[in-house]
Amino acid sequence: MPDPQQILAGALGACAHGDKAGLRLIFDSEGARLMAVAHRILRRHDLAEEIVQDAFIQIWSKASSYSPDRGSARGWIYAIVRNKALNALRDGKRWESSDSEALERLQDAAQDTFPTDLFEALDRESNLRRCLGQLDERKRTSILMAYVSGYTHGEIAGRLKVPLGTAKAWIKRGLTSLRECMS
Repeated sequence: MPDPQQILAGALGACAHGDKAGLRLIFDSEGARLMAVAHRILRRHDLAEEIVQDAFIQIWSKASSYSPDRGSARGWIYAIVRNKALNALRDGKRWESSDSEALERLQDAAQDTFPTDLFEALDRESNLRRCLGQLDERKRTSILMAYVSGYTHGEIAGRLKVPLGTAKAWIKRGLTSLRECMS
């Protein structure tokens, strides 16, 4: 019987050469466990799904950087998911600790409110409002939809009628700017 580590290493090699069957093999053999790892760290199913999806994109695009002499294929794959989950957890904690009372008020108001109205509901003296106000409207709206209203990236893209990659980019860039402003 073939060694599972060799099978995963071979699948990474296939990914590095553009063979989608390699990625499918990794997904079929490790996807559920990777999801469990991300969920255990994040304790949010929706966020864990996004992390695993992003991890598979990175596995696909960076497979050529895997080197068996630096560790096992399984370890390399799990490190990607673990690091992405920990980064998301750290980013979320930083967001919550920055102005948690304002964020709680926003979440209470978010039930049937569009994100532009949520921004207006923030206290004018709030550091969160000041930093959100410095963002491009599209980035601000995307962030409010994701972190206050709880929409997934796909739902945001659908509601704003933009490609998924565009919505993700707005959120990522907006969070980077927001993080810099809040620190």
